Amino acid sequence: MRCPFCGFAEDKVVDSREVSGGECIRRRRECLDCHRRFTSYERIETVPYRVEKKDGRREKFDRDKLLRGLVRACEKRPVATSALEAIVEEVEGLLQNSPDREMTTRDIGNLVMERLGELDQVAYVRFASVYRQFGDISEFLEEVRHLLEPGKRSGT
Repeated sequence: MRCPFCGFAEDKVVDSREVSGGECIRRRRECLDCHRRFTSYERIETVPYRVEKKDGRREKFDRDKLLRGLVRACEKRPVATSALEAIVEEVEGLLQNSPDREMTTRDIGNLVMERLGELDQVAYVRFASVYRQFGDISEFLEEVRHLLEPGKRSGT
């Protein structure tokens, strides 16, 4: 494995542990050239999960794409990366347990928005504005009003 800092091709494993209930192995590595440490993850390669898009197309599920979207929605917000990774793992777990290893983007988006609403309302609105593709400000305001309804507020 190449060092992400200097590009050297040799390293040593400093620590290994199971994560995600044994579904993944996390390895701490140290570059033998620059001596900086980095983390790698190993997963079992399986039948790819698929996502059905709004227009009917199907594409391979990309956990990194989902995580990037979550990180973007939570930019400059007090939300831990581990909480975002937990959301991605929950989605991936649902895909693993689905009989056809497929989910619609609608189901994924609704689950993600529900979890984000529990974590941070600003991140929820950011994610919803991209996911739902609001046509105008009235649709956006309706979503915010929905958030402010009694029983929907988090943290108060």
